[in-house]
Amino acid sequence: MLDWISEAAFWTIFLILHGLCSIALLGAITHQAFAAFREQGTSKATDFVGRFRGVSPGIYTKAICLLWVMTFLLGGYIYAQYRISIRIPLESAGFWKTQGFFELKENWSSMGLFLLPAYYCMWQDASNQEFMKPRKYLTAMLAIICWFSFLVGHVVNNVRGFGS
Repeated sequence: MLDWISEAAFWTIFLILHGLCSIALLGAITHQAFAAFREQGTSKATDFVGRFRGVSPGIYTKAICLLWVMTFLLGGYIYAQYRISIRIPLESAGFWKTQGFFELKENWSSMGLFLLPAYYCMWQDASNQEFMKPRKYLTAMLAIICWFSFLVGHVVNNVRGFGS
């Protein structure tokens, strides 16, 4: 450990970086999912939801892939500390549902990582109508995984966060 920073501060910084990457990912995947399900040929919207859905969905693909990998790697680095500092006390306190949801989060995030190459290939030629439905549903699946992972991670951190 570095002499100029405490261990708690070190892990808190990594948790904040992980959270910032996940929020950026959440915003990008949500924009893309809403835009992917927009009806084709709609005119420019003037309301908030219409403008939210009015982005070009293909432009987010590379950013989403990069953010997913960065968030996954930061989460994997934090995971060792989580196993020692948070998981053991959660199990001792009997928070089995919280622990179970975190296990689902781990597995679903890994499945999302596994789906990224197919997702990237589907969005490479966004004008190809042959892949329109698979592209939509794959994007929706990744958005659901991302939202679930974000919410579960947030809840687990609130139950017993770093420094508790």
